[in-house]
Amino acid sequence: MSESACEPIHSTNETSSQMTQWENGSAPLNLIKKAVVVLTRLPDYKISALRPPTPQQSYSEAEFSSSSGSDMQWQPEDDSTDSDFSVSNNNQKSDKNSSGDTRKPSNSSEINPSVGISPTSAHCSHETTNIHPNLPQVEVKVDMMVLARKKRMKWQRGKIVEIISKEDGRLKYKVSFEEKGKILVSGHHIAFDTPPKVEHLFVGTRVVVQCQDNKFQFRPGVLAELPSRKNRFRFLVFMDDHTPVYVGLPFFHLVCRPSENMFDDIPDGLHKHFMKQYMKDWPYPHLTIYRVGQSLNAEYFGEQQRCEVQAIDCSLIQVVFQADHHREWIYRGSIRLEHAQARFLELSVRREAMNESDSD
Repeated sequence: MSESACEPIHSTNETSSQMTQWENGSAPLNLIKKAVVVLTRLPDYKISALRPPTPQQSYSEAEFSSSSGSDMQWQPEDDSTDSDFSVSNNNQKSDKNSSGDTRKPSNSSEINPSVGISPTSAHCSHETTNIHPNLPQVEVKVDMMVLARKKRMKWQRGKIVEIISKEDGRLKYKVSFEEKGKILVSGHHIAFDTPPKVEHLFVGTRVVVQCQDNKFQFRPGVLAELPSRKNRFRFLVFMDDHTPVYVGLPFFHLVCRPSENMFDDIPDGLHKHFMKQYMKDWPYPHLTIYRVGQSLNAEYFGEQQRCEVQAIDCSLIQVVFQADHHREWIYRGSIRLEHAQARFLELSVRREAMNESDSD
């Protein structure tokens, strides 16, 4: 452990610079105070929290000078409930596919030579891996305020009014929402109402993020980047509808009892495949390099449409579509981008070929 991982604790000892001399009962002479530094070792989780865990990535000067303000630039959408069991009197609607589930991959496999595909290129420490911190679980109990899933992409604040033990040993939590209704959900469908501690966070953490335009609604996602100088010390979260967003610590919450396999909590669809590839590539995710003013194709309403890069904010680009001037932020390695989509399709073909060869 390096000395930088230690805390100095100052104390003083009184020592004589020479043998104490006494003259006719007078006080000792020439006493000098010397400072003594005692080093104590910090716990590993504190050391991990102090280090910037996200690998250094290759960003251009233009990206850092961009003031795009991509934080929390997404809107809540109405979607139907798919919770474990609803005891509310409200009528339930059938599930709708998210935008991530309806996207159709492009058949094009050509990559524009003017666009570079560049993985991250810095040293990787063990803190960047998706390993759960060895910390005790926070107790979930009756009368605790939590955030519970009301619909697939809509979580709201409520209070746990009852904890039910099933015959198979699983626990269910009955939550009474602040607004209206009650619901019975599993532990991976409730989140703590308080902001998380830094030592509990790692890439792959299951979280819910507060909506910008409605502080009473939250959306589920996965933590994709931890704070570092390269992302201006923010957290990147991939929402379950494939929307990326940079957020600060106060704006997201930890899921109480996430599934052992994080991917089990993500709805089936292209975004789930994207997250599997992202975690496999981490800590060197592939990011396409763009410049402001560049034209490109990106998925919009299920098909590739022409758009232009308006701003760059670390791992995100803001594009405006030519058809209706719609603006939104997209991850630079998103499968919505034609160039990244080509790589994603190529990897999918390779996996299928490997699976076929293994089955023979």
